[in-house]
Amino acid sequence: MSRLAQTAGLTDIQREILATVRDFVDKEILPVATELEHRDEYPVKIVEGLKELGLFGLMIPEEYGGLGESLLTYALCVEEIARGWMSVSGIVNTHFIVAYLLQRYGTPEQKETFLPRMAAGEVRGAFSMSEPGLGSDVAAITSRGVRDADGDAYVLTGQKMWLTNGGTSSLVAVLCRTDEGHPEGTAPHRSMTTFLVEKEPGFGEIRPGLTIPGKIEKMGYKGVDTTELLMDGLRIPANRVLGGATGQGFYQMMDGVEIGRVNVAARGCGVAQRAFELGVSYAQQRHTFGKAIAHHQAIQFKLAEMATKVEAAHAMMVNAARKKDSGERNDLEAGMAKYLASEYCKEVVEDAFRIHGGYGFSKEYEIERLYREAPMLLIGEGTAEIQKMIIGRRLLEEYRFQG
Repeated sequence: MSRLAQTAGLTDIQREILATVRDFVDKEILPVATELEHRDEYPVKIVEGLKELGLFGLMIPEEYGGLGESLLTYALCVEEIARGWMSVSGIVNTHFIVAYLLQRYGTPEQKETFLPRMAAGEVRGAFSMSEPGLGSDVAAITSRGVRDADGDAYVLTGQKMWLTNGGTSSLVAVLCRTDEGHPEGTAPHRSMTTFLVEKEPGFGEIRPGLTIPGKIEKMGYKGVDTTELLMDGLRIPANRVLGGATGQGFYQMMDGVEIGRVNVAARGCGVAQRAFELGVSYAQQRHTFGKAIAHHQAIQFKLAEMATKVEAAHAMMVNAARKKDSGERNDLEAGMAKYLASEYCKEVVEDAFRIHGGYGFSKEYEIERLYREAPMLLIGEGTAEIQKMIIGRRLLEEYRFQG
């Protein structure tokens, strides 16, 4: 284990899990990550390894075949995986959000149907809120679910955007407007419903009314598939409304996003840790003016700043996870952790890139990949501006002026 980003108060089981994951990252992910990323190749062998380790069931209760671990354990595992290759952490993130939504809000039948297979990694999840014209304004969703005349199904229509695991997943939690039972003038967020859409992995028209176009080409965050989702008369049984009642989707999804923001913070911590490792290693190998550049004060200042940022981001991420595990509201802590970790990650990666000099621009060096991956964290699960809005509003609730 490195000296940085240590977590106090872990159980023996947590330490054992993290040691196993770190060993897997060092042996199975780091040696192949850059090659697979350059080919934009889905890491099939790595995913199979994660299934064997039981990581797809890490937070799923033992009664459904999972390990029943905490959000903190999950976040620390994500941190380790992202240190190896951030795209792999993206593969597990949306899966865990859907599993969390089912565990928290699903009907008994929905839990029994999906959670055991999700714990085994046989069913892998994706979730879908965003739309092409939507951005951060979730309340402006236009995709619709309309109950059919028989009342036993809903018909979904609309276009969704930015689905991580859109092609490889087999269960997608999709947020749509459902005006049924919500009179005109009802606040938009009170007339949204989460639908559990089952599908086969793949691209094209994969079931009647549902099309997953090909992968979106991205600057970084390659390997994992990011797609659109097109619904045109997609029929979903009424028993696939998450929790069995319409109008709850906005609240369900926002709860899931809090998990996602802790995940993104953990990813930022992992990528920043790897960037620091690369920077401090290269600084001791590269010589200028008769000595290793690590012994130049300017480089030592950079390393000091980088390490401090890694440590601070890790501490905030751990705090946000522990707050959620305690059952308390954690949107303030999750927003702060996501905001700080993503911004610090970008800065640490850039400093490591600068330490590498011209070689950082070469695809032969791992830092080039990290330099393209870090920007995704600035926008994933809500931009920095959205986080600051959340933080500001919560601060005003906590520090309300008593005049």
